[in-house]
Amino acid sequence: MLEAAFWGFVGGGALLLGAAAGIFLPMPRRLIGLIMAFGAGVLISALSFELMEQAYDLAGGRAALLGLLAGALTFFAGDWLIDRRGGHRRKSPTGPQAGAASSALVLGALLDGIPESAAIGVSLIGGGSVGVTVVAAVFLSNIPESLSASAGMRSAGHTTRSILGLWLAVAGASTVAAALGFAVLSGSDPAWVATIQAFAAGAILTMLVDTMVPEAVEHAGPLVGLLTVLGFSAAFLLSIA
Repeated sequence: MLEAAFWGFVGGGALLLGAAAGIFLPMPRRLIGLIMAFGAGVLISALSFELMEQAYDLAGGRAALLGLLAGALTFFAGDWLIDRRGGHRRKSPTGPQAGAASSALVLGALLDGIPESAAIGVSLIGGGSVGVTVVAAVFLSNIPESLSASAGMRSAGHTTRSILGLWLAVAGASTVAAALGFAVLSGSDPAWVATIQAFAAGAILTMLVDTMVPEAVEHAGPLVGLLTVLGFSAAFLLSIA
């Protein structure tokens, strides 16, 4: 459980690195978009070859598909509610964060990050080593996510303290989510483990298409496709190394 918490913190800690870069470094919007595209590609590879493939191997196609759909619907519903509270375009460096409630921004960040962290904890079940590709994917995607959102919050007038406090809270929640993902499911029926892995994959995939990729395209244009493929390729090579 402690190992799962540690790796959850590693993945979530990237949020603080990205937030610091978004606050203190002058980052062109185009560069932010390209970084987001690379991170999206890494996550797509991880959810394909780590989460869904393992879910299928554990319990077959039915459990994997049901988990995937449940994760997608859950994220969609949560994202819709957060959008209505002012948390829409929370990943954008030019988003309307000035009018967003702090609670909506926090809930949005948690909604985006918790499935990823739970997947890290689940990858340790069975006595194996941590899923390196999953950790790397979460780490690499969290940096541009918090970088972009923090730049937008900073330009909208949020204080450095409030921005870093938000991401610190999310990093802490990510740590807990990874630990719980391991503790709750350790020793469980493989079908449950597979369903949760697929659930995380569905939530992550929906998040990518709904929020992360559109923001990347808006700020970086046609090159987003190539950077996404590069991110996917890098994670794929890591998974087969």
